Amino acid sequence: MEPSRKISLARSEELKHYVDDYQTTKQKIPLGLDMGHSLKQKKAKVMEVLGANPEDWEDHRWQLSQRISDVNTLSKIIPLTDREYNAIQEVEKQYRWAISPYYASLMDPENHADPVRMQAVPRIYEVQIERGKEDPMAEEYTNPAGCITRRYPDRLIMNVTNECAMFCRHCQRRRNFGEHDLPQTQEILEESIRFIQDNNEIRDVLITGGDPLTMTDDYLQWILSRIRGINHVEIIRIGSRIPVTMPQRITHSLVEMLAHYKPLFVNTQFNHPQEITEESEKACGRLIDSGIPMGNQAVLLNGINNDKHVMKRLNHGLLQIRVLPYYIFHAKKVKGTIHFNTSVDDGIEIMEYLRGYTSGLAIPTYIINAPGGNGKTPILPEYIISRGRNWIMLRTWEGKVFRYENYPTQTLQY
Repeated sequence: MEPSRKISLARSEELKHYVDDYQTTKQKIPLGLDMGHSLKQKKAKVMEVLGANPEDWEDHRWQLSQRISDVNTLSKIIPLTDREYNAIQEVEKQYRWAISPYYASLMDPENHADPVRMQAVPRIYEVQIERGKEDPMAEEYTNPAGCITRRYPDRLIMNVTNECAMFCRHCQRRRNFGEHDLPQTQEILEESIRFIQDNNEIRDVLITGGDPLTMTDDYLQWILSRIRGINHVEIIRIGSRIPVTMPQRITHSLVEMLAHYKPLFVNTQFNHPQEITEESEKACGRLIDSGIPMGNQAVLLNGINNDKHVMKRLNHGLLQIRVLPYYIFHAKKVKGTIHFNTSVDDGIEIMEYLRGYTSGLAIPTYIINAPGGNGKTPILPEYIISRGRNWIMLRTWEGKVFRYENYPTQTLQY
């Protein structure tokens, strides 16, 4: 055997050991795609409690109208301890909650620490922990017109509704839940569109909420058509958790309508591998097959995904369904959600573990939103450990240190 082949085989064996722990652990972190039988059983239970038939279940209008927001109904779907029951009643005095029947069917009825259940069911920490702000991103002070939030030179957000298929317990805009679902009025939307028209540096518009895909096709199409009619707007983005919480909404007619307004991108929010199911894969596939790229913006959540193996499994699962891991957001310090906050060290550890241990496609950018609406700040492990006049010292993903020549860029003469 050639010496070079012996060295290559030895290196290959060494690399295998770097992922031994993940290869063992991932068996305990199933994707929803691998849980078909148990999910069917839980779905049948939810349908029985709500008196639904299969046709109802596939109808997104039924899903939205039958959101579970009553503790007695919830207790028929998953067993609640007296403490949990009382906690929900206490929380709902201050914060609205609702769970789509579909998302309820993903919850583990026996595990009170189930990562899907933790995102959906209110806990007493929401009212017990006083820390945090209702609007840590100061959206009130970055709102120049209508329903716009503007933090950057060339792009802005339109918050078009407060309605969601599920009110996630970690939501950054829980201050907007209110008591009723309220899409923005046409008057407010017109004011927002005029602002975009009057500022020709705006090339990128993100439509979010709430969840814009809870709106009717016609109302959403009206918004999209008005924005697409502005010459200097190059791309439109939609931020939606619907593919995760109510995938039935991604109908052929909706996708056909959205495809008229390309270039259009959809960013969603899968936070745990169990959320990647046959239904969510089908919904994402419809969008992607129509030429609408999808990215994922996970939120780093305590007890849900602040684990290097869970996040790696999530990102691998996303790539399997053709959704690109885009961001990991450090959870904002929103009042009522502080129990979900992690240390920044958790996020750095995850990023350290992903780089080199998996393909670049499976590595999102870890982001902290600077307080007060001062924008996204990427957070990375430190790979440049020192530098001199014409060199830097690099640390690799394995912890090896190398000196790397770093001469000034030459100006070329032609």
